[in-house]
Amino acid sequence: MTTNDVRNLFLEHTKKYGHVVVPSSPLVPENDPTTLFTGSGMQPMVPYLLGATHPLGKRISDSQKCFRSQDIEEVGDNRHTTFFEMLGNWSLGDFFKDEQIAMMYDFLINTLHFDKNNLYFSCYEGNETLGISKDTFSKEKWMSLGVAEDHIYFYGDKKNWWSRAGVPSNMPVGEPGGPDTEMFYDFDPKGEFKMHEKASNK
Repeated sequence: MTTNDVRNLFLEHTKKYGHVVVPSSPLVPENDPTTLFTGSGMQPMVPYLLGATHPLGKRISDSQKCFRSQDIEEVGDNRHTTFFEMLGNWSLGDFFKDEQIAMMYDFLINTLHFDKNNLYFSCYEGNETLGISKDTFSKEKWMSLGVAEDHIYFYGDKKNWWSRAGVPSNMPVGEPGGPDTEMFYDFDPKGEFKMHEKASNK
């Protein structure tokens, strides 16, 4: 399966769920003085995430070209690169993580035909100082779809919090972001799969 195959399969998959596919925004962002390059799929969507009406509706998907260097020290492992395309589907005030998690699990299992025994997931462990609860909802949703509990790990602000500014304490007022749940595939199932040493299954 090629990169083009994966891209096309993803976009066609989101169409089944009512998304409209839009082209990638320019690598050098338009009308955004906050950064030199488009660094994530989220970046061109910020006006709509903040409440502007997208002309094509509330369900949008894309394959966004990105250039990023903020995690340059991690480039070279099996999931960090500098120039890449980020597949994304966006709910602009429509659905939430219950439907999103089910949609992505459907893609992984029924479209890409991944072996669920080689899939691992991470969720946000919460932040008591900020009054943000542990994301047990996402864990329970993954498990309801057939994911084993020992394939789900919890991480803190540095691993499972998503915003352009990084961790919550760095976010300016009005910056969109929040806890996320992420998906990983074990390419060496005969070896020992290791998540980050500070992760927890509980």
